[in-house]
Amino acid sequence: MTPRRKEDHSVVAVIDDDEDVRDALADLLQSVGLQAELFASVQEFLDRDVPSRPACLVLDVRLPVRSGLDFQQDLVREAVKLPVVFISGHADIPSSVRAMKAGAIEFLTKPVRPQELLDAIQLAIAKDRAQRESDRVVAETQERFAVLTAREREVMVRVVLGRSNKHIAAELGISEGTVKLHRGQVMRKMQVQSLVELVRMADKLILPGSNCPPMTKV
Repeated sequence: MTPRRKEDHSVVAVIDDDEDVRDALADLLQSVGLQAELFASVQEFLDRDVPSRPACLVLDVRLPVRSGLDFQQDLVREAVKLPVVFISGHADIPSSVRAMKAGAIEFLTKPVRPQELLDAIQLAIAKDRAQRESDRVVAETQERFAVLTAREREVMVRVVLGRSNKHIAAELGISEGTVKLHRGQVMRKMQVQSLVELVRMADKLILPGSNCPPMTKV
């Protein structure tokens, strides 16, 4: 049995009002193990849930009711991080510039070269996969941070800023021994083994620093 490709778990949403184009793209995507979901309009796509797997959007520029470029702006405004590959039979420089400035992976002209499109899609899916993993790590980090006590958060903030136990004790009005105790609890609850790991995790959080107000106690 042929091994399943890694891309089998990815999905490509195609929005194009030309049925022949949709069918041709579906055949192309399926030939390389990618699942295609086809839509004739932006509204059809919106009536479905955003894919929960690594995915990308192949979007025609000219669509009925809502253009592809306007829809891309909607996605950006709503912070939907679904990578977009544009295809267009009526490409022009202003449209391509607008699309790329808004974060499009590629802007291709119909008739699209199959390999060029597949390369763009693979890049888009890889970007989405990396973003999803990053979001997962951030969510886990926030969950760990949420279980810290107010005092442990105060200690953690100062630890990642590079302050010594003595300095932290003086700032918080507690003993160095108490600082060490809280520091150990922070390391345990954040599930890290070193200061370097803790700093990396802190980078994924919004923590008060030199330009932020002090953390309020809860």
